[in-house]
Amino acid sequence: MNIKRVMIAAPKSGSGKTTVTCALLKTLKNIECNVVSYKCGPDYIDPMFHEKAIGVPSKNLDTFFTGKTKTRELFLNSAVKKDFAVLEGVMGLYDGLGGVREEGSSYHLAKVTKTPILFVIDAKGMGRSVISLIAGFLAYDKEHLIQGIILNRISKGYYDIIKPFIEEELNIQVIGFLPEREELHIESRHLGLIMPDELDGIKEKLQTVSDLFSETVSIESIMEIANRAEELEGSETGDELKTEIKVAVNRPVIAIARDEAFCFYYEDNIRTLEKYGAEIKYFSPLRDEKLPDVCHALLLGGGYPELYAERLSENIKMRIAVKNAVENGMPVVAECGGFMYLHSSMTDKKGHSYDMAGVIPESCFYTGKLVRFGYVELREKKSCFLPEGESIKGHEFHYYDSTGNGTDIVALKPVTGKEYPCIMADKMHWMGFPHLYYPSNEAFAKAFVEKAAQYMKEML
Repeated sequence: MNIKRVMIAAPKSGSGKTTVTCALLKTLKNIECNVVSYKCGPDYIDPMFHEKAIGVPSKNLDTFFTGKTKTRELFLNSAVKKDFAVLEGVMGLYDGLGGVREEGSSYHLAKVTKTPILFVIDAKGMGRSVISLIAGFLAYDKEHLIQGIILNRISKGYYDIIKPFIEEELNIQVIGFLPEREELHIESRHLGLIMPDELDGIKEKLQTVSDLFSETVSIESIMEIANRAEELEGSETGDELKTEIKVAVNRPVIAIARDEAFCFYYEDNIRTLEKYGAEIKYFSPLRDEKLPDVCHALLLGGGYPELYAERLSENIKMRIAVKNAVENGMPVVAECGGFMYLHSSMTDKKGHSYDMAGVIPESCFYTGKLVRFGYVELREKKSCFLPEGESIKGHEFHYYDSTGNGTDIVALKPVTGKEYPCIMADKMHWMGFPHLYYPSNEAFAKAFVEKAAQYMKEML
């Protein structure tokens, strides 16, 4: 398959990747280009931002989670029938697993998908030094994927001066710049970008950014670079899987908690559950008073339950419904925020304690610091959702902790080799802080659907 595509990458976090990515997506959307976007790495928020604020379908791609071949297939399957793909990098271009390995880096994803790179540099406070910075990254680019430079936070006057020096000395195209302006700033929170729904006038702001981007960055040059992307070989199924699913009957229903408090879901996780026969229904622990009338398993993802703890606690009927369902044998998978919701209580950063669902007789609380961060490989001590001896990959990022994190799973840090126990797991439950990526071992999703199907039979 040959699709026009570019990756937006940078030397480090905070360089302006997200601003440039959103501006480009909005610009392409404005000219009615059928565009799709991807976020490199495990971050949930940028894909939500792209979808909610810009209206562009978006999902994650991560070479640590799925390796070269699977990552390429996931890209191909979702890019079918699209005109243009924009991949947003993570951290610095070469920063991969543990900050030292290529695996999981923006550059590795660009290599795997053969995607040309637009390199965004925060040039504020720099003169000719920017040339040496670019030169270093170009020297490290063995695949010659960096094909365009965008300078951020620089005046037009100095851009006109420095651009010809960069192009002449480094033989690289400088395709534009963005000036430093307050309206280009997007607020942040400890988990990354602030949630799109909370941004005042975000759509108007993005239109302003897009208008400015169209004036100061050459869209024609971006199109030319995107057109240089090599044809990508691999299997692609597109919508065939969905068609097969639609004609299936007697499918078990997995009820997924989805609202402002529970919103961290990988699109490919949900698609994988459907692949193995599940029907998906959504419910809101904030607003609904009961679970869907027909459901055979619960999936409680991560999000920001701590910001809605009082409302979650006040919804007593839903708390009771969730507790009764689990106690009656319904399979449940709960990750991070969903795990917190299943506790007896949650204490927020102000010290206020709120009753939660009470499935887990423990308490969770704000620690004031990052408790766990980074990739993990998870192996069951006793086979529950995975074949014996196999593992699934995931990611942790949480400031809350629990009086009982569970000890049924061994988490392995892939770079340091450090291990620690976590997660409460048995034949019907998997509850803990790590976020899972099902395509890294589809046996987990298959087992979850099978448990839901078994529960459905028992209910007949």
